[in-house]
Amino acid sequence: MPNPVLLQTFNPADYAGNWLAVVIAIAIALGAIGAMFAGSQLLSARRRSAVKLTTYECGIPPTPFAWSNINIRFYIFAILFLIFDVEAVFLFPWAVVFLQEKAVNGNAIPFYAMLLFLAMLFFAVIYGWRKGVLDWQK
Repeated sequence: MPNPVLLQTFNPADYAGNWLAVVIAIAIALGAIGAMFAGSQLLSARRRSAVKLTTYECGIPPTPFAWSNINIRFYIFAILFLIFDVEAVFLFPWAVVFLQEKAVNGNAIPFYAMLLFLAMLFFAVIYGWRKGVLDWQK
C-alpha cells in the first residue's frame, strides 16, 4: 500500500514562508556577529606592548622552534579513530531506516546491508591490528 503522504503533490509556493524564516535567521545572525565585533572594538584595551603581543599557550613561555621527531603511529591511530568514529555515526540513521522498513514492509535488506558494513569494519580493525597500528610499544 503506497504511503499517502508521498502521494501529495509538491507545491513550491507552500515553502516560501520557510525561506523567509531562513533569511530572517541569517540577518539576525549577521547582526549579532557585527554587534559582537563592534562591542569588542569599543570595549577592548588599546595599550599595546611586547608582552601582550607574544604568543601564550598553556602558561609556557614561547621558545624558538625546535625540530622533534613524532612517531607516525600517533597519526595513524588518530586517523583510525576518526574513521571509525565517523562510521559509527552511520549506525544511527541505519537503525531508524531498519526499524521503519521492518515495521512497514517487513524488509530485511537494511539488516543485511548493515551486517556487511560491520563485517568490513571488523576486517579493517583486524587488518590494522595485524599491521601493528594498534601497538604502542615495539
